[in-house]
Amino acid sequence: MKLKVDEKTDALYLRLDDSKIVDSEEVSPGIIIDFNEKNQVIGIEVLGLSKRTPRLNTRELQFQTA
Repeated sequence: MKLKVDEKTDALYLRLDDSKIVDSEEVSPGIIIDFNEKNQVIGIEVLGLSKRTPRLNTRELQFQTA
């Protein structure tokens, strides 16, 4: 799994695996889901990140596993 924050484009991208993207769907304004050939979700893109989370410090992200 990879997480990329692009401050230049103000976007966050979560990639779940490296399989080929064959389809994408905007499920909500600025939220795009990528699918592989098996119709599994393999990526999630969030556009306009700073507007959605104005206090987010992209230099200090925290991760939790349960």
